Amino acid sequence: MALTPNTNEAFLREVDDELRRDQLTTFWERWGVWLIVGIVAALALFGGYLYWQHHQNQAAGADGEKLQAVYDSLGANQPAQAAKPLAELAGSGRPGYRAAAEFTQADILLQKNDFKGAAAKFAAVAADTSLADPFRNLALIRQTAAEFDTLRPQVVIERLRPLAVTGNPWFGSAGEMVAIAYLRSGRRDLAATMFSQVARDNDVPDSIRQRAVQMAGTMAADVPATTPSAPHEKASAK
Repeated sequence: MALTPNTNEAFLREVDDELRRDQLTTFWERWGVWLIVGIVAALALFGGYLYWQHHQNQAAGADGEKLQAVYDSLGANQPAQAAKPLAELAGSGRPGYRAAAEFTQADILLQKNDFKGAAAKFAAVAADTSLADPFRNLALIRQTAAEFDTLRPQVVIERLRPLAVTGNPWFGSAGEMVAIAYLRSGRRDLAATMFSQVARDNDVPDSIRQRAVQMAGTMAADVPATTPSAPHEKASAK
């Protein structure tokens, strides 16, 4: 007996549902275990990431507290108490804390007139490629300032030339040292030009600009008529 249209449609739907059940059963038999393994692995990875992130935050907080304790000890004129935590921070895997510790160690050496030791510390920061350029450039400026009197003029010029350009954040400090190095090497014309450029840069700290104006004036270089106040660099060389 022929099936009516409604009966035929119901039969086809039942066959289709049965086929889907068979396909689902086959898929689960073939891939079910691996699917569970994949889900468990994903959850484990996510849990591991959350734990790692929590651990990193805790470690960073501990380094921050340690650095604050260092500054407290130094503020109380107790450098001996700061030595051990500073050494630990100088070996930190966190670049910012490591740089801060090494800068502080170098400053302590400068206070002891250990210019060679301080220069070595600054040199280590300048050579650390894991640090951002502002840290490394500042370290290069401080290193050069610490050992300036022992360096050949050409070494100073070559080292600081990339920083001794208008627009660079460290132009004032770098330009002043390069200009003096030019003078020491007998290149008075280049020294006069550099002092004049520094004197005309409104972004250079006032103290450096005033010195540049005076030096440029003694060499009859072109200098500005006035020296308006300017924002200071983040740090300037001694």
